[in-house]
Amino acid sequence: MISKTTIDNVFETARVEEVIGDFVQLKKSGSNFKGLSPFTDERSPSFMVSPVKQIWKDFSSGKGGNAVAFLMEHEHFTYPEAIKYLAKKYNIEVEETEQTDEQKELAGERESMYVVSEFARDWFHRTLLKTEQGKAIGLSYFKERGFTDETIEKFQLGYSPDEWEAFTSEALRKGYKMEYLEKTGLSIVKEEKQFDRFKGRVMFPIHSLSGRVLGFGGRILTNDKKAAKYLNSPESEIYHKSKVLYGIYYAKQAIAKEDNCYLVEGYTDVIQMHQLGIENVVSSSGTALTPEQIRLINRLTPNITVLFDGDAAGQRASLRGIDLILEQGMNVKVCSFPEGEDPDSFSRKHTLTEVEDFLKDNAKDFIQYKASLLVEEAAGDPIKKAALVRDMVESISKIPDVIKREIYVQECARIMDINEAVLFNTLAQLRNTGKKEAQKEQAKPAQGEMQVVQKEQVEKIDRQFVLERKLIELLLLYGNQKVSFDDVVVNETEDGDLVEEAVVLDLDVYEKIYLDLQEDETEFANERFRILYKKLIDALMQQQGNFKIDQFINSVEPEEGALISDIVLEEEKYSLHRWDSQEIYVKLKSQTIPQMVSQTILYLRRFYITRKIEELAESIKEQNESVRDVLMEIKDYQELNKLIAQRLNRVI
Repeated sequence: MISKTTIDNVFETARVEEVIGDFVQLKKSGSNFKGLSPFTDERSPSFMVSPVKQIWKDFSSGKGGNAVAFLMEHEHFTYPEAIKYLAKKYNIEVEETEQTDEQKELAGERESMYVVSEFARDWFHRTLLKTEQGKAIGLSYFKERGFTDETIEKFQLGYSPDEWEAFTSEALRKGYKMEYLEKTGLSIVKEEKQFDRFKGRVMFPIHSLSGRVLGFGGRILTNDKKAAKYLNSPESEIYHKSKVLYGIYYAKQAIAKEDNCYLVEGYTDVIQMHQLGIENVVSSSGTALTPEQIRLINRLTPNITVLFDGDAAGQRASLRGIDLILEQGMNVKVCSFPEGEDPDSFSRKHTLTEVEDFLKDNAKDFIQYKASLLVEEAAGDPIKKAALVRDMVESISKIPDVIKREIYVQECARIMDINEAVLFNTLAQLRNTGKKEAQKEQAKPAQGEMQVVQKEQVEKIDRQFVLERKLIELLLLYGNQKVSFDDVVVNETEDGDLVEEAVVLDLDVYEKIYLDLQEDETEFANERFRILYKKLIDALMQQQGNFKIDQFINSVEPEEGALISDIVLEEEKYSLHRWDSQEIYVKLKSQTIPQMVSQTILYLRRFYITRKIEELAESIKEQNESVRDVLMEIKDYQELNKLIAQRLNRVI
């Protein structure tokens, strides 16, 4: 168990904008930061981070909370894992008490798989550096590739001995379960035999964005034609190759800083360029580029430069990936190396300055790249030229931004010497065809499912929910502020009439809300609000004017933290900044606190009274009550409702 001192230390030190900034490219927006959601596929940023309140909110997925909640959502960490990650990031020593056997047993399957993978990484790395076979075969190979000791250590490179079950036997001896060795793909079980998947290979650990080991890539060093040159971990609970990029953990900060990502083909390409000093580089690890991988880069930068080998086959393969990148609304350039070179070999032969200059001078826009790659084939052949032009327009049709599409059509017309109008007509046809096909696909009912057409229903607003949520918002934002409330006391005259008497009360906002709800004997109907309300009132009473949202959110459950961030940041999503610079002076919410509090409480009272009148009227229908008595009670409630309506008019 992690000590409370360590947890408090982590919460006091960690900055939510710094933590999330490692995973999402954030840009300043007024007093907050905004970025693209890391949880959904979106092109307009709706992910908001508040440095003042130390919370975040993703409006596209509904998720939110503090820094720990982000790590739990994004990296699937447990609470202790998130605390340890932050402690490591901010160099905080973790104090732990001994876990019981029962607590160890409760560790989930995913965590067990992570633990096994991390053991394997360390064992492969130690085998590379400390054993005769590792040094003679694995280390020699890495040294021949020009990797320094620092690079080998940084990328945690390793070696799996050319023995059937060297790793499996050692893992079992250390107490790791065969179940998780098999689920991670590190060991293969056939009938009653078990053996190492990566036997006789140099090992490349594959990390998540946060640095956890997800799987491995292994390269064989012998000339065995029956064995694959590169072998990856199989798909598992923690490793999905279509969603992972090799090197992203080491590249993420450089990608955000340079606002560009170099995309290469292999593990050694990444490592060699990184060693040279070009750190904003990742690889798709030998698999075809996927939309998920592109979106992973898009969180950090909208700009990708695809680097490909000098051979024609590699260049042609690049064309398929370009359209995928364009579909995601990203800016793409392509750079091909000279014949016979790849990013690895080119980086070994040149200095950092030479490589940087080469990339700068040879990176082409995708239109120029397609033209340069295919125009020679089409020379003198009108049919091939027409096919090439159509191919280029098809790529342009993938771009979601209308202005970019128009600019690229103009560029294509210039390069290919063709009328712009013809290209725009072709573009319109392609996009209309694409839309119709998408609509048809959406309209198809699922197999075996009856298609039911229903009239559109307008969702009914739950007024009680809205009002209770508003009270929670007021407590969070202004709970410990002392303000003057223009209140009234309702008295009864000798004739039995209800009259109001004006009074002024100087109260903290939380006192006003608490006292009014107590007087009405009202309890929140929504269970989540009810629990949060009690915790809020306790915290506001105890902290006596020192209440802070960032401290409060750290003291509640992650689900409650998400609810708090949702409530607090909802209004800021639509707020506009610096109106005063345009000589437009807007009355801020903070200037109308008494009115907002009084109005919300009055609306809630009116809601309860209206509901009570409806219940009484229903009881007359059912003849469960004396009609005369019920009518008198309804009349009293209606009188009270009139007074509240008058009061509301004055407040508004």
